[in-house]
Amino acid sequence: MLSKETREIIKSTVPVLATHGTAITSRFYERLFDSHPELLNIFNKANQSRGRQQTALANAIYAAAEHIDHLEDIVPVVRQIGNKHRGLGVRPEHYPIVGENLLKAIKDVLGDAATDEIIDAWAQAYGVIADAFIGIESEMYRQAETQPGGWRDFRPFVVSRKVRESDVITSFYLVPEDGGDIAGFVPGQYITLKVDIPGERYTQLRHYSLSDAPGNGYYRISVKREDARDRLPAGIVSNYLHNHVNEGDVLLASAPSGVFVMRRPIDKPIVFLSGGVGMTPLVSMVKTLLQEQPDHAVTYIHAAIHGGMHALQEDLNHLANTHSNLRYHVVYERPSEDDMAHRHFAKSGFVDLEWLKQTVAKDSDFYFCGPTPFMKAVYRALKDWGVPADQIHYEFFGPQGSLEDES
Repeated sequence: MLSKETREIIKSTVPVLATHGTAITSRFYERLFDSHPELLNIFNKANQSRGRQQTALANAIYAAAEHIDHLEDIVPVVRQIGNKHRGLGVRPEHYPIVGENLLKAIKDVLGDAATDEIIDAWAQAYGVIADAFIGIESEMYRQAETQPGGWRDFRPFVVSRKVRESDVITSFYLVPEDGGDIAGFVPGQYITLKVDIPGERYTQLRHYSLSDAPGNGYYRISVKREDARDRLPAGIVSNYLHNHVNEGDVLLASAPSGVFVMRRPIDKPIVFLSGGVGMTPLVSMVKTLLQEQPDHAVTYIHAAIHGGMHALQEDLNHLANTHSNLRYHVVYERPSEDDMAHRHFAKSGFVDLEWLKQTVAKDSDFYFCGPTPFMKAVYRALKDWGVPADQIHYEFFGPQGSLEDES
């Protein structure tokens, strides 16, 4: 339990963290990987190079400082991060290493302003926060291993089918190499692949949403090939999966994890909005919802650049053709000539508020996922419409970001 004096010191650092948080976390990762390069087997290097991991960690530290009087308020965030940690294989012994380097990074960035009193207060606070993570993650590891069909760490899966879904998205159907049962999952969850790529020094770990309904005896992931763009390198893992992994090959996967799931009970119309590969968790949700409640009012809106980039069309067209209560709308940013000839889309351009008002009911639960610009646009539209916060649900791929700054 933290003393009142310690908590006051932590709260006094909130403005400093708001100003220097990303600088501190950037320095933290430099120190961490210099002293413990083996941890590069856990962290996503692409997120490091884009600054996303640094920003996410800074936001988490900021939130902890803000809620230091009531740390129970950040338990949902701890659970969300803990799910990813469990998929990655983060262990209790990693936390002291992180704490040591975080405190040194604070001192490096703040210099003399980081007094011994402040560093000691943060050391105590970090110990309490780390204990919360360790406790929650320990239960997650136990549950993953002891559930029917469950396992600990990573399990070999055979690629039983590889299906090209669009110009950039390919689905991989995974069945257990040992022929045993597999753990169930809640639609919206993901698995983590552990991949050793020839020529790469470190193991690569990536989370991929499960894109089909549970209960089929396989896991399906639908992976977008990340090409080089905007001075960012091509995705190492996505390109390896697309170009080198074939039917019959073996991949290592963690048990399903994640907190982006449909709220229960489902008592409002449901609106799903996906952009690009952000459709993967939502397709799993809509398939399951229509199995469980075939008469429930559902609207699915998907945005893609054009028809060639539109994946999982067969799945959604089949659902729309067999469920009269499902309204399915497609928005193409730049329709191709073939798209224009067949007019299999509802709107060109972007999903915007005026079109949403004409298409869906405001008193709905909204679930959305996709590229950050898409999510910010949808979020801003829903907030401008006055949709209550408890009806707005979304998922970031990768480190947690914020949509609030654009609302």
